[in-house]
Amino acid sequence: MSRYSRITGTGSHLPPRRLSNADMVAMLAQRDIETSDEWIVERTGIRARHFAAEGVSASDLALPAARAALEAAGRKPEDVDLIIVATSTPDMVFPSCATILQAKLGIVGCPAFDMQAVCSGFVYALTVADSMIRTGSVRCALVIGAEVFSRILDFNDRTTCVLFGDGSGAVVLEASDEPGILATDLHADGRHVGILCTPGTVSGGQVLGDPLLKMDGQAVFKLAVNVLDSAARATLSKAGRTEADVDWLIPHQANIRIMQSTARKLKLPAEKLVATVHEHGNTSAASIPLALDVAVRDGRVRRGDTVMLEGVGGGFTWGAVLLDY
Repeated sequence: MSRYSRITGTGSHLPPRRLSNADMVAMLAQRDIETSDEWIVERTGIRARHFAAEGVSASDLALPAARAALEAAGRKPEDVDLIIVATSTPDMVFPSCATILQAKLGIVGCPAFDMQAVCSGFVYALTVADSMIRTGSVRCALVIGAEVFSRILDFNDRTTCVLFGDGSGAVVLEASDEPGILATDLHADGRHVGILCTPGTVSGGQVLGDPLLKMDGQAVFKLAVNVLDSAARATLSKAGRTEADVDWLIPHQANIRIMQSTARKLKLPAEKLVATVHEHGNTSAASIPLALDVAVRDGRVRRGDTVMLEGVGGGFTWGAVLLDY
């Protein structure tokens, strides 16, 4: 009998502190930096973002999302035999955010590790969990994206600091006799490291390089639109499906123009695009599971729907997952 994996529960969490574009305009004005709500919305579609309070870590944000996903799946923490946390902003250098979350959930013994592929992290993590379930290594995986990007933003750079926010999203992925995840497609091209990176590290107790996010927006936009389209088509081909079979497109929530362009290339109507970027900005690895959870809980994504997930991020990394929810 074939062995598949299927999403059985979703969850998400945004920290309470919400900053509207007006709040960001006022914050930047104190630094003599000009921007406007119109400028932000026109270029990105973002109207607000959430920032974690001081002392709140990625694992803290991941915990309520994980609990919500487990509850939705009808599972308890002790049912979980794999934890993967996709993050670029872990609690510490080591150990992994996943092991810290494991302790907070009261789980002992199962493998737990982080996935670092920046904004593609959740797609990468879901693909790895699917592979481990298919091989029989695990039966019930908790796959989470959690980020505190507010800690690495340069608030003297209006072109980047208004884009990102903090949050988390989670899914429970379980072994199934019926196909759930149909196909995946992952890629990376390290030649483009410099267009989106945080080029700092720690050595001898000192920060080497620059620990704040840097991005060439135009270069990222151009690459993102092309690779998202190719990854989606490759995934559909692997699954033996076509664009017409896709009920919902849930791309990485980075920029509404990239998302809309991807939908157009796939000939998908606007109403099939799940967009939540206006409310939370770019939450990196958290954005796809966060948007999926919103769409599941508001009734848009229903059991049996075919969903395309897509991510693209620093590295340069990208990928897609096609699944029957």
